[in-house]
Amino acid sequence: MTNIALLFVCLVSGMVLRASGRVPDNAHAALNGTIINLALPALILGQLHGLRLTADLVWPVLMPWLLFLLSGMSFIALARALRLPKATTGALIMTTGLGNTSFVGLPMIETFYGARHVPTGILIDQFGTYLVLSTAGIATACLFSSGAVRWRSLAMRMAGFPPLVALLAALLAGSLPYPPWLAGVLHRLGDLVAPLALVSVGLQLRLGNSAGNRLTLACGLAFKLVLGPLALLLLYVLALHRTGDTTRVTIFEAAMGPQIGGGIVAVQYGLNAPLVTLMVGLGITLSFVTLPLWWAGLCHI
Repeated sequence: MTNIALLFVCLVSGMVLRASGRVPDNAHAALNGTIINLALPALILGQLHGLRLTADLVWPVLMPWLLFLLSGMSFIALARALRLPKATTGALIMTTGLGNTSFVGLPMIETFYGARHVPTGILIDQFGTYLVLSTAGIATACLFSSGAVRWRSLAMRMAGFPPLVALLAALLAGSLPYPPWLAGVLHRLGDLVAPLALVSVGLQLRLGNSAGNRLTLACGLAFKLVLGPLALLLLYVLALHRTGDTTRVTIFEAAMGPQIGGGIVAVQYGLNAPLVTLMVGLGITLSFVTLPLWWAGLCHI
């Protein structure tokens, strides 16, 4: 439960720092840059090292890809119906298609399903969520940003995206052991992601911004916390006939609140920042209420 307490402490700390005026208005930009370029790559290099995929884990790893695809289809359709701006549509896709499968997901899996299922969560997070963020996520952020999209520039941004570079490096390293000093450094840097990210969200979170985003916020939260995981539950259980603890953990991960990293990338690419911060802040907070309900319901499959 320490990790869960850490999330709340850092989120509130960011809000208090902003309200007190002790940090510059753009302090979150420096934190976001540190996370994307240093802490998050270190986390990926550390966690992914030595992990191996097996045939039984293909469907859990596929879940984040399906969730992102479903989110994109749903909110592009909604944007056409409601004539939403590109930046708002992109913000919704980035915050509903990517779940917080690591900083919230892993401690919640251990709490509700036991430590033996944490490796499944790590595989979902690293080969699923982070890989989606590093490829389809960065492409989506570029496509829905205010600037004109140049495909060559987009390809270069994706190829140079530090978390993707770290992911490829970790895969190439395979089971090659890290020197103890390197493993220790990666572990310490990776531990910075959760606190820095939540402080950044707290610095940007302004509940007053909900006035112009109430409908889109409600739609985004409903999809991320209820409708998206429900659609995947129906697909996995009714269509694919998959049951058991691995499937329960997979759907449980799908029901996590929005991913912090996806929100940071969305803000960096000029998407609807007030909506992004509300989705991340409120989505993570509400997930502590909805996740126990998901756990209780999943016990019956």
